[in-house]
Amino acid sequence: MLKEFKNFIMTGNVIDFAVAVIMATALGAVITGFVENVAMPFVGYFSGGADFANMFTAMDGKEYATLDAAREAGGAVIAWGAWINTIVNLLIVGLVMFMIVKAYNKTKAPEPEAAPAGPTAEELLAEIRDALKK
Repeated sequence: MLKEFKNFIMTGNVIDFAVAVIMATALGAVITGFVENVAMPFVGYFSGGADFANMFTAMDGKEYATLDAAREAGGAVIAWGAWINTIVNLLIVGLVMFMIVKAYNKTKAPEPEAAPAGPTAEELLAEIRDALKK
């Protein structure tokens, strides 16, 4: 059983998967930093200085200065600004992944074109038969 486990772990697919998970985690941190520190300030600037992370609706009908204050009060809070941030994050992650895949596809060698299919063996045999009949 130990030998089977060692063979399983040492296969290329498992190691490739582990590397992909590690790289995805690192890329996720980079993209999150980009969204929080670069993209969202632009969105906030062009939306009149709004900070989406602090936009919410308190279900108890009271007014609170911040989202944290509303949550500390214990009432139900719909944090729709955080949801907007999440949607923007998703769109940026999708765009970045699209650009990465597109760049990767450009580096790959083009597939060689398949040679035109010739006659099948049956067709060749039929031609030989017909030639012999003549």
